[in-house]
Formats: sequence, structure tokens, C-alpha cells
Amino acid sequence: MRKDFGAKPFLYPQPVMIIGTYDKDGKPNAMNAAWGGIVGANEIIIDLSSHKTTDNIMENKAFTVSVADVEHLVACDYVGIVSANTVDDKMEKAGFTTTKSAFVNAPVINELPLTLECVLTKVIDESKYLGEIKNVSVDEKILGEDGEIDLNKFTPITYDPVHHGYYALGERSGSAFQDGAKLK
Repeated sequence: MRKDFGAKPFLYPQPVMIIGTYDKDGKPNAMNAAWGGIVGANEIIIDLSSHKTTDNIMENKAFTVSVADVEHLVACDYVGIVSANTVDDKMEKAGFTTTKSAFVNAPVINELPLTLECVLTKVIDESKYLGEIKNVSVDEKILGEDGEIDLNKFTPITYDPVHHGYYALGERSGSAFQDGAKLK
């Protein structure tokens, strides 16, 4: 038996994205966002209501998307519950430091190990920000021996929109493009 919930944002896992921007004076800001994702080989979309972050994106036509992880869960949640409009030292209180991206006019949060560096290409329906990924910056501490991202070293979190919780991703459960071949 199934239960109908109507139109809800119940897609799992939902990434916890930390959106990095600069304000008009070049001061870094970050906010937590759960609605968004990859929409093409080099495109990402984020759905945001009006915030200082959205003003900053429009000002600079650029943003970064870092993936929240278990180690920085508290700081990542914090930047989503306070506004840079009212908390001037939001980034410092979160314990975040930044480096300017070499590819776009937006900050890379040093503490978060995976960052997509994006230029704004389009705003859809006044709330959906489509970005072209210009670079992906990865802390070498989460790379495996093959030089690629190793999920045994990287602990991204996912958001549960029903119970408003964060969850760590689990262990590998299969091999993409291989396991299904058993049914051919």
C-alpha cells in the first residue's frame, strides 16, 4: 500500500549546498541551500528566495557551491539560520575562511573540501539561478590513490525535508553501469 503526499520536495538524497558570494564591497558571505542540483554536464541550478546571497549573485554574476560535510555540519547549519544583513561577522562566527576563486568572482570556503565555481547564466522565475560550472576545486585530503574523489574520505551530508534533519551518506552499495548488466 502507498500513501499520497501531494506535491512535496521529497527527493532523496538532497544535497546540502553552501552558496558562497561576495557583496558589493568584496566581503564574503555564505548561505545554506537544499533545493538545487546538477542539470547538465557543466550546469547547476539553485532555488533561492530573496536573500543577501541573491543580491550578491546578481551583483557579481558568480557564486560558488560547496558541499556541506559531517565535520562542518554546525557551521553549515549556522550560515543557513542567520543573515549577513543582521550578523556582520557571520563567516567568522561559523569559523569559515575563504580564498578568492581563480575562475569566478566568488569565494571558495577553505574548510569545505568540494566546491563548484560558477558564473550566473540565467535567472528563471525570479528564484532559480542557473550557473555554468567553470571549475571544481577539491581538497586533496579527500582524493583517493587514483587522484579522484574518494567517498571513503569525504563525508557529505544530505537534508531530510520531512523531519528537518541532516544525515551522513552511507557505504557503497553497488557499481553503476555494471550491476544492472546482470539482467541483460
